[in-house]
Amino acid sequence: MAGTVLERFLADEAATARLGEDLAMALRAGDAIALKGDLGAGKSTLARALIRALADDTSLEVPSPTFTLVQSYDTRVPVHHFDLYRLSAPDELDELGLDDALNQGAALIEWPERAADRLPGNALWVGLAEQGEGRVARLSGLGLVFERVARSLAMRDFLATAGWGDASRRYFVGDASARSYEIVALPDQAPRVLMNSPRLVLGPPVRDGKPYAVIAHTAQSVTAFVAIDRALYAAGVSVPAIHAQDLDQGFLLIEHLGSEGFLGHDGQPIVERYEAAAELLAMMHGKAWPTRMEAAPGVFHDVPPFDREAMLIEADLLVDWYVPWITREPANDELRDGYHKEWNAVLDRLAGSEYTLMLRDFHSPNIIWRAERSGLDRLGIVDVQDALIGPAAYDVASLAMDARVTVPPEIERRTVAAYVAARRAAGAFDEAGFTEAYAIMAAQRNSKILGIFVRLEKRDGKPYYLKHLPRIRDYLRRALAHPALAGLKEFYMAHGLLKERVP
Repeated sequence: MAGTVLERFLADEAATARLGEDLAMALRAGDAIALKGDLGAGKSTLARALIRALADDTSLEVPSPTFTLVQSYDTRVPVHHFDLYRLSAPDELDELGLDDALNQGAALIEWPERAADRLPGNALWVGLAEQGEGRVARLSGLGLVFERVARSLAMRDFLATAGWGDASRRYFVGDASARSYEIVALPDQAPRVLMNSPRLVLGPPVRDGKPYAVIAHTAQSVTAFVAIDRALYAAGVSVPAIHAQDLDQGFLLIEHLGSEGFLGHDGQPIVERYEAAAELLAMMHGKAWPTRMEAAPGVFHDVPPFDREAMLIEADLLVDWYVPWITREPANDELRDGYHKEWNAVLDRLAGSEYTLMLRDFHSPNIIWRAERSGLDRLGIVDVQDALIGPAAYDVASLAMDARVTVPPEIERRTVAAYVAARRAAGAFDEAGFTEAYAIMAAQRNSKILGIFVRLEKRDGKPYYLKHLPRIRDYLRRALAHPALAGLKEFYMAHGLLKERVP
């Protein structure tokens, strides 16, 4: 098999099972893993561990498919376990449905040599052979599946350097970026979170020779997370403690703050939690924050400004992605010019607004509720790497108009009122200026999100974000109701930007 080869010595069955977990954490729909080895080489142990990790069920029955030839599992990534030992000819793979299996999930294939040349060219090959008291695994392949597996193995090596090499790994959560998170666990230890944050791929230039991420000041490496996390921690904000870090590779082993969120059992927002989060913002906005933060000795992160260029490139996502989606034709130059004219006039009104450390995505998916704690410590904050120095009102709008949760107008009002009350109690506060900045930032953020959610569907193949669009349009209508945004509202209405999609 051509391509790079990685070797792993597996001292015992537990090490073989850990390799199965490492493969499971890298697996995606469309991947094929070819397992080679003599009888007793450990193929079944490896396959069983991989499938159980995908199912997050250590007791899941995983019988050998020797007689059925294929066994399917409805796991996080659907996986189809093939055993080709009894295959008479490669053409029989058509009857077994290998192509269909790869279209809907991943395939794990024992005795792959019997398939001849019928396996995908980008399959990952895993060869197992006895070596001394244990066995050796040789992994080879080409393309993205091999790259993902190599990174997963590097994550296991990172865990080993942190004293967590024997930990179990389970998928925790991913987000709209390339970052992903796992829960890692050892007996008699509190579970921790393994953060996988590859360096940002900047993409092509979109304006003035600069990529979108550079203009919007999106964090390019995990250094930003570490520096901002440490600054927040020192200021009394409950963010994850960092137990181990590899800034070059983008790996962190961090505290697991919990999993309870801001919704009740009925799926509705709990107003008291939104009010508490608003009070936390008020505390943070009363502090002075440095623009240079240290991630490691001699390694610093300069917190970028949320400047006009960044605000406009984000707002442009609406005309770049959302307008073509709702109207079924690209935005013309007249619409773009008018859009920019109205937005520049609105952003002029931010002059004199209060600027502070702005976390940018301060909403329910990134806030953990810890009922056993008291005061502001009840709120655990994650996903802080994209913080900027920007209008204080932005994070309040991000919270009160939660992109993933329908926040009724009354809960929005109470959330904002809790913030204003806490700021007043702390000293002088320009409520009128804040209210105007809140409307402007809410309009900017929700315009951006309309574009992002369509982009996630069109560019990234994530259609489930489209279900949020009606909520975001409603938030945008609320924001545009402020008198300072009358001209912008008129423009949106005149061009049908708040309507449903054209049939």
